[in-house]
Amino acid sequence: MANILKGKKIILGITGSIAAYKACHIIRGLIKRDAEVQVVITPAGKEFITPITLSALTGKPVISEFFAQRDGTWNSHVDLGLWADAMLIAPATASSIGKMANGIADNMLITTYLSAKAPVFIAPAMDLDMYAHPSTQKNLEILRSYGNHVIEPGAGELASHLIGKGRMEEPEKIILHLEQYFAFKEGDLVGKTIMITTGPTYEKIDPVRFIGNYSSGKMGFALADECAGRGAKVILVTGPVQQTTHFPMYRYHEVESARQMYDVAYALFKEADAAILSAAVADYTPEEVADEKIKREKTGGMTLRLKPTQDIAAALGKLKDATEKRKILAGFALETNDERHNAESKLNRKNLDFIVLNSLNDEGAGFRCDTNKICIIDREGTTDYPLKSKVEVAKDIVDRLVKILSIVN
Repeated sequence: MANILKGKKIILGITGSIAAYKACHIIRGLIKRDAEVQVVITPAGKEFITPITLSALTGKPVISEFFAQRDGTWNSHVDLGLWADAMLIAPATASSIGKMANGIADNMLITTYLSAKAPVFIAPAMDLDMYAHPSTQKNLEILRSYGNHVIEPGAGELASHLIGKGRMEEPEKIILHLEQYFAFKEGDLVGKTIMITTGPTYEKIDPVRFIGNYSSGKMGFALADECAGRGAKVILVTGPVQQTTHFPMYRYHEVESARQMYDVAYALFKEADAAILSAAVADYTPEEVADEKIKREKTGGMTLRLKPTQDIAAALGKLKDATEKRKILAGFALETNDERHNAESKLNRKNLDFIVLNSLNDEGAGFRCDTNKICIIDREGTTDYPLKSKVEVAKDIVDRLVKILSIVN
């Protein structure tokens, strides 16, 4: 997945809330993503979590007071505001929200906020009644009108009277807000819509049986997150899988059969600038589907008559030439013999811009694995890659997509 927060300088403001302990999880998540974190904490915040703990996590002294020592050394809120790529205030109490909305600069955190040139993200934390109070809601609206990003607190799975809507959003979701902001501002796929198909298809024999394959959808979901992490609007069309994405999808469609995947992909391809077809779509489907479960005692043996499914890649390959704007189409080829010959043939027959080849003969590649070993083939030649995690493979594939998009556009 694209590491959009790498190298970002982030001020983490902590106020006097019981949720201050979650700041440790936020710091760990940001550091894990290679961001640089500087904590600014209010005097009340230090009653809930110690600066020593925070400093140990960030590797930086925690800033709380205007004057660091009694010798005239002072902390410049102006310099901090210029240093940061983003400011995140989490948790943000009703008191601090009120001060920010009304410019009451009585501590280091509020003065830093007022000096910040970078985008500001605010995660409220308080009880439900305080959060719902008209004055709090008015202050939040004021902060939004200033261009701040208010991360609405989640109510969780339980009823709001048990958890409360004033509860601070979870650390991973808070970090996701920052990732999305920078992805849609700086990513190399900003302004592009990418459609991705993934997973297997199930072709019904009767209400309880089907013809399927071992595809887990891991490769396609890694591609979806990589594209979204670079700022693309992602249309994800997936067969039956047990996967989730890190980033929210622009559109998410669950299908079961090859026919359903064909219908959805064909209809939505017109919205896309590019499509990556990584789904393991069945080549054949039963001619007839029984309305009731087929009983072994009644049939003894069973003969299935199969008919070809509609070829999604071939159909989109024809459709892309009929569109006004040049579209990019990439496919996958999972082979067991004559790998390169078969992949090159598929590239040409289906009018693809490039094809990703992997072989079941390569250990660690193919279905159900967390790794993959691929070769990318286009009109110019082939590029071989070593065995990598599917997350890293997704980066290689999307790098190629970005390169081609930059040429045709």
